Amino acid sequence: MVTAKLSSVRALIFDLDGTLIDSKQDLIRSVNAMLVEMGREALHEDTVSSYIGHGAPWLVARALGNGAKEEECERALRFFLAHYDEHKLDSTRAYPGVPEGLEVLREFPMAVLTNKPVRVSRRILEGLGLAKYFRAVYGGNSFETKKPDPLGAKKILEELDAAPAQGLMVGDSEVDVQTARNAGTLAAAVNYGFGTHDRTAYPADIYLDRLTELVHLLRDNGR
Repeated sequence: MVTAKLSSVRALIFDLDGTLIDSKQDLIRSVNAMLVEMGREALHEDTVSSYIGHGAPWLVARALGNGAKEEECERALRFFLAHYDEHKLDSTRAYPGVPEGLEVLREFPMAVLTNKPVRVSRRILEGLGLAKYFRAVYGGNSFETKKPDPLGAKKILEELDAAPAQGLMVGDSEVDVQTARNAGTLAAAVNYGFGTHDRTAYPADIYLDRLTELVHLLRDNGR
């Protein structure tokens, strides 16, 4: 069933953090620098990692905890965004197989849809030499809603001139799988990411150990 659907794929939408790039350490360091700035104790990296994927405001609010006031959250967010922008490429790298996979997949129209702010997302892709592969890059502040709401994915499919059934969303978290379901596309999940993913509740259509595996799946099924 999934094999037959893969033969219809004509457009690819990628998540960024945990899918194309390993940005975990730079995000964790920026969150903990923010907490120290705000007079809080740093969090364990696994705790911070579990908060990633819903956008910067949500990440900062979760790190501060339920008792944080709105003004405190706003000040913390400003610090976090400035710190992260300065350190966004300290340790961040493309995952193994990503540059090679994108090079071959460039025959497909491709876009990035992330809940990370759009400006820093574009700068990271440019810094890593990956921006050239994407016709569009959209972030968590590009639309009125964020993933898993399907608005961004639907807009991208329109831009790429593809129907939902011709789209494939590739991500590392259940947010990405939910986005795919809500938008009517296929869902692929990578096995190497750091996003939260209850695979029983939110199973993807296919799972990938490396992005290069997607090349073979699409080529072997009608491309």
